[in-house]
Amino acid sequence: MLAIPQENSPVTGTLPSFLGEAPDEGEDDERRVLLRFGTHRDPALIARMVRYNLITPEHANWKAGHQAAVAFRERMGHLAVPYGHRELMPAGHSFPLGRWLADQRRALAAGRMAAERAADLDELGMVWDPTDAAWEENLSAARAYHAETGTLAAPVTATMLDKPVGQWLANCRKKNGLGKNQTVARRREQQLASIDPDWNPGAPGLGWTVDWQRTYAAITGLVAAGALLEEIVPGVTADGVDVGRWLQRQRQHIVWHGLKTGQRERLADLGVQPLPPEAPETPGKAPRAGSAAFERACAALAQYKTRTGSVTVSRGHVEVLPDGVEVRLGVFLSNTKTRRAKLSADQLQRLAGLGLHWAVETLTQPLH
Repeated sequence: MLAIPQENSPVTGTLPSFLGEAPDEGEDDERRVLLRFGTHRDPALIARMVRYNLITPEHANWKAGHQAAVAFRERMGHLAVPYGHRELMPAGHSFPLGRWLADQRRALAAGRMAAERAADLDELGMVWDPTDAAWEENLSAARAYHAETGTLAAPVTATMLDKPVGQWLANCRKKNGLGKNQTVARRREQQLASIDPDWNPGAPGLGWTVDWQRTYAAITGLVAAGALLEEIVPGVTADGVDVGRWLQRQRQHIVWHGLKTGQRERLADLGVQPLPPEAPETPGKAPRAGSAAFERACAALAQYKTRTGSVTVSRGHVEVLPDGVEVRLGVFLSNTKTRRAKLSADQLQRLAGLGLHWAVETLTQPLH
């Protein structure tokens, strides 16, 4: 229709030879001539002019915006873009990505966005609802924390990307912590589970503490880095926690069988096996010489003396042997000293050799 000459239109004055401002030197002058619709023009030529100047720029704008969104997502791991953010493009210019994403939200809300474009943005993790931006920022911090530690069982004091990710995760684990809208809550739970399936160890079906999960993850990280289970002994620490002592405690028969099924499965996957059950001891009675309990107590005292240089032990002290057995060394020494008159010569000799002065004195006392 634009190409049809307007022959019946009244003409006043003299028409200029060209329309529009004159081009700069070296530029094409064809467009000013083309816009003269008083003469016959090729309809296909007019159609191409309209398509190139109207349709193509809109497509180019979408393409540039999508490329900027991809670049931002690859660099930051999310698409929660501030409104004023401009993304630096490979060609050297910046693209107003934050404003462009806001335009896409308005287009979707008005029903003016093609389904394939909406799908393209969904694949990038488009934040359609601006109120979800804070969630996406914290989720990005959670991803970064997991990448560094291998777990989302963060202490409440943990931070990442300037976000209090530990407190945020603790809040997420609370009732309605993911939101009261069940659809939104399920989607958010899936997002966290995709990062770490055990992000909420206290949930139904699991049922253990965040501290246990965090220590287990630390040992998993050591094993993944090449450490052997035999090398993770008491005294080996990770993030300030004696993971060696923790691991040995998990192997104790009574502790192992007190764990949840999921906990035992995770430990077994690492190759951890429980220790055999210990023979029961008579409460308040000193173990007899040569018994397994007496030998463990002597081994615990020797280990304590080597580590501290002393045989003075508080009553509440528990010594952990290399095989993970815990010996209540303080109680043993207190009970044994009280009943030293009933100890055999072999027992006293063993204890005296370890440096217990009361055992030496008992051995040297005259017989009555």
